[in-house]
Amino acid sequence: MSARAEAIITAGLRPELFSQAGALFGSRTLLVTALTALVLVGFGFRVSGLSAEGLSEDELNKLYAVSDYRAHGLTGANGEHPMLMKSLQTASIVLAEKWNSSSFVSSPASDLYIQPEAALRLPGVIFGAFTAILIYLVAAELFGPEVAFIAAALWAFDPNAIGFNRIAKEDTFLLFFFLLANVFWLRGQRIAESRPEQKPSRYYWATGAAYGAMMASKYVPHLIAISVSYYWIFQNLPETRWRLGKERMLLFFGIIGVTFIVLSPTILLPETWHQMGLFAGQKRLGHDGYEFMGQLYRHRWSDWLRGTPWYFYLVFTWVKLPLLTLIGLIAGLPLLFKRKLGDGRYFIFFWLFFFFLGFSVLGGKFTRYYTVVLPAVLITAALGVQFAGHWLAQRLKSGPAGGGLAAYAQATLVVVVVLGSVISSIGATPHFRLYLNSVGGGVGRAGYYFPHDEFYDTSMREAVAEIAPHARPGAHIVSESPALAGYYATRANRGDLVCESLSDPVALTQLSAGDFVIAARGRRYFSNDGLLTALHQATSPLLRISVGSVHSVDVYQLDPATLQIVRESSTRLPVLVSTGNMVPAPVN
Repeated sequence: MSARAEAIITAGLRPELFSQAGALFGSRTLLVTALTALVLVGFGFRVSGLSAEGLSEDELNKLYAVSDYRAHGLTGANGEHPMLMKSLQTASIVLAEKWNSSSFVSSPASDLYIQPEAALRLPGVIFGAFTAILIYLVAAELFGPEVAFIAAALWAFDPNAIGFNRIAKEDTFLLFFFLLANVFWLRGQRIAESRPEQKPSRYYWATGAAYGAMMASKYVPHLIAISVSYYWIFQNLPETRWRLGKERMLLFFGIIGVTFIVLSPTILLPETWHQMGLFAGQKRLGHDGYEFMGQLYRHRWSDWLRGTPWYFYLVFTWVKLPLLTLIGLIAGLPLLFKRKLGDGRYFIFFWLFFFFLGFSVLGGKFTRYYTVVLPAVLITAALGVQFAGHWLAQRLKSGPAGGGLAAYAQATLVVVVVLGSVISSIGATPHFRLYLNSVGGGVGRAGYYFPHDEFYDTSMREAVAEIAPHARPGAHIVSESPALAGYYATRANRGDLVCESLSDPVALTQLSAGDFVIAARGRRYFSNDGLLTALHQATSPLLRISVGSVHSVDVYQLDPATLQIVRESSTRLPVLVSTGNMVPAPVN
């Protein structure tokens, strides 16, 4: 690795902390090598079997936006979300197509052929792997290199981090640029406080640019409050040198705005504002509920505490973190209240506070939103692991074996905790979102807690592929992901199949014997619960599909008896939920 690359990786280290890292890892070169290994192995986990799961309907919307950009230039397609990620996905798909048409790839059946699913998800995989370095740099500024390296390793191998990074959604990019912003922000603070002869302004402007990129990834501006709050708590201390002043603060926010427009110029299009208005008015919802731990809950963001329960993300933490990481978190949380930990703990406080307060009170929640707080959780777990290691070392030093055994024991504890995440991810490959720790019940309970996010339409491709060879011309397929079913029907050369919504009473009245109903786990709503229950009680599915060993989809083929059940159920359904998300399916 080049000296410049080494300088970038170690840029956040204080000199006194770097000497500690040298004692821990042997040398600067070894530290850089270890971080590089984390990125490469973490990337390997993230990219392995990247197309093993079919697209979700959310991801299909990104593919549609990419197709629209390529056909018409910049448009308002999928305009309720910013453009940065979609531009990277466009580049990824174009490069994949060039690769697939090269002499290296003999046919679509070749192992070297890049499927559309993999091409669409690849940018997130790359950014997710490099996030480990940013976590290291942020945590090193706050708590030193030992905690930083443990946290980076936990991120690299955590099954939840891997699963989130493999979704073609904005949360991975949101986190990447949030962390990058705070690498610069914390470095600027340190220089202002410890090196007054240097001007920290360039780090403030870099922070603004990174936050602009964050806003161009996903509209979550309240994350900026984490940095600003950490800044303001020191302003009343007389000895504080970290002061921007009004003019520089205004310039800081100006840089955020300019960078945002440069990286997401579609914000200037009227159609984008129209799409954002539909989204903000909750007119783009294609469902009327969310299943959580076997119960259905209202799922509009404006349902607030009447929607999915406030403890949603606490349950996620309890059942989804690898067991040793969870134990480290429990040990680390009390340490945040100890003054000897230093001022860096306040940054973690604000990080946890703004996430859990901001997201837990919303009525509509998804597990992928947890992406942005997961590094704070892992840093806290790393503090717990470090504390336990030091405690163990102190006990062993006082014993007959002396300090030699103490040092080995401390390092061994870190290895064991990180290895716990590695083993968890190996066992979850390639369906990382289904991972549960032993507290949550393990594989036997997979898909119980958060079925929508755990399955995420993953088996729709396989369901349509099974139906396509046997369906009569013009047959109907009803599901809760009709646009996605249409996309995969087209890929199966069955563009004649009519794909409609299971929650549309008008579509249900048009069904006839021989048509198909796809009942996917995670797509149970108030609007279809009665129908699905009646079908399940009346007959057995034609086909059952599993994700690994976990049942994911039932496919029913209607006969006169089950057709009557469907028609009777249709009379009890309300007029269809908004179909705003049902976009034309692109063909790739």
